[in-house]
Amino acid sequence: MSQIPPAHLRGAVDLSSLVNRAATAGTAATGATPDSPPQSLPLPSLFFQGTDANFNDFLDLSMTVPVIVDLAASWAEPSQQLSSVLERVIRDYDGRFVLVTVDVETNPQLAQAFQAQSVPAAAAVIAGRPVQLFAGVMPEAQIRDVFEQLLQLAAQNGVTGRVTVEGDGSPAPETDAQAEPQPEPLPPHHAEAYEAIERGDFEEAIAEYKLAIAQDPRDTMAVAGLAQVSLLARLQGKTADEIRSAAAADPDNAAAQELVADLDISGGHVDDAFDRLLTLFPRLAPEERDSVRARLLDYFEIVGVDDPRVMRARARLASLLY
Repeated sequence: MSQIPPAHLRGAVDLSSLVNRAATAGTAATGATPDSPPQSLPLPSLFFQGTDANFNDFLDLSMTVPVIVDLAASWAEPSQQLSSVLERVIRDYDGRFVLVTVDVETNPQLAQAFQAQSVPAAAAVIAGRPVQLFAGVMPEAQIRDVFEQLLQLAAQNGVTGRVTVEGDGSPAPETDAQAEPQPEPLPPHHAEAYEAIERGDFEEAIAEYKLAIAQDPRDTMAVAGLAQVSLLARLQGKTADEIRSAAAADPDNAAAQELVADLDISGGHVDDAFDRLLTLFPRLAPEERDSVRARLLDYFEIVGVDDPRVMRARARLASLLY
């Protein structure tokens, strides 16, 4: 998706039920209007962690500068990848945006308010009003196109400020003492898979992860990556409404229920996904059971085999099998 239609940009979700204030309250406090001169706002950073408890602060901040919201899950590799791209792009805009990362699993009110049906996803808040942007990992060039459109929308709403990082008025460069250790380079097939995901080419990413597994069947990161990108490929081009409507219309259809479970896993609703498929399992024919069992095993890799939710679901699956 290279562009966001203007009508979509205006289709904001009202967050007032979450923050218990009118979106215009911040405007009254700042006096922002479309003709206001740009404001310079000193902040300690361009990057923040958002929670259900502190998000009011970012609504106020959005009266001065557009706030990008990164809806993420710590266990999902695509979330980590999108976060890295967003950070890089926001640094390049030199204070015209700030980034707020929200863990959807630990902040359910924000996940619901932003209608986070899958992760990763990106949204924005401009002049106290949320704007849904996109879901999944997008190529960096397309993300920059989206940001340019957001600046136009922000200007229309009088949000033309710029953040200066406290100190010298710009993001401070890292010293050798401050710099974090550089991560180990990815194995070749993993790197190729990441690049394919960034392009939106999930089939190519799947092929690269399969090659990595063929070379080393004990490559657990490739196994988890294959499960994650396969899930993204299954959801690509589908809407949450059509997925849930199809499942509701045919509650014993294994394929339809698996797709809803995919949606739940991608949105961080892990227990819901497990319970849906494990409840369905006893009603299925043997060949359908094999499909559901394979899907559950994929989920176990995505969430993490040591996760307590996975351990409970694995025990429940074993009781159904034996």
